[in-house]
Amino acid sequence: MKPRPLPKIVAPLPDELLSGWLSRLAAANYCNDAELLAHIKIDTAHGTALDLNIDAVAAEKIASAARVAPDVVRSLTFPAMTPREASLTAQMPFQHCPQCSREGLSLKHWRRAWAFDCQVCGARLVQTLGKAGDEQVSEKLTYRARRGAGMLECAARSRGPRPLRRAMRAVAFAMSLKTFRGDPSFALQNPRSEVRLFCLAAIAAARSYPLAKAAIASHSIDDYARVALLRAFEKEPRLLVAVDHIAQRRARSTGPMTAEPRN
Repeated sequence: MKPRPLPKIVAPLPDELLSGWLSRLAAANYCNDAELLAHIKIDTAHGTALDLNIDAVAAEKIASAARVAPDVVRSLTFPAMTPREASLTAQMPFQHCPQCSREGLSLKHWRRAWAFDCQVCGARLVQTLGKAGDEQVSEKLTYRARRGAGMLECAARSRGPRPLRRAMRAVAFAMSLKTFRGDPSFALQNPRSEVRLFCLAAIAAARSYPLAKAAIASHSIDDYARVALLRAFEKEPRLLVAVDHIAQRRARSTGPMTAEPRN
């Protein structure tokens, strides 16, 4: 049995996510998301579960209730993605535009790890779970992070694997400097804006600065960070030798307080 059409409907906007459109539909009909989905007879309480995968039956139910074509509903979900593009697309919202969010919008490009500015109003996106104002970020870091975000997008959309591999290696270096543990793609979706910006900035810096030397020279590097650096270079033995040489030279120059590198 098809659900009854909703009393009020709203038109979806370009680049809008299905979950965001459903939230606007719910608000227009004076109910919350869970109540709307229950009315449509969708077996989930969260619209975000439908953004990456929706079957034909669910699309038909939503289309009938909202009085649109099923193709319109499917167009609001993410299309088929390559594995590398999927790894850089967040399954849950991790950043948003403060201005557009107040208008009830939730857009697809906000889920991309390379998204930096809102494509609708131009405002800089902010982390959803982070607390605004908790971290002071320099203008130089923001500038470099914006450049790195553009490079990451080009790398993710390129046909060959080398540009993205180079970008993610730079992220691995940035993670080691921040002693952040986990997968590089998750670091780019970190709720702490300072970590995410530092990782994006590293992608831009990799074009100009030898990150191996920068990492070894860091006073905060620990054993985990060193392992992360060496692992990033595991397929480049000549560069590994150079990294070890830099580490040993720094250990001699800084005295006994510096831990000797492990081979």
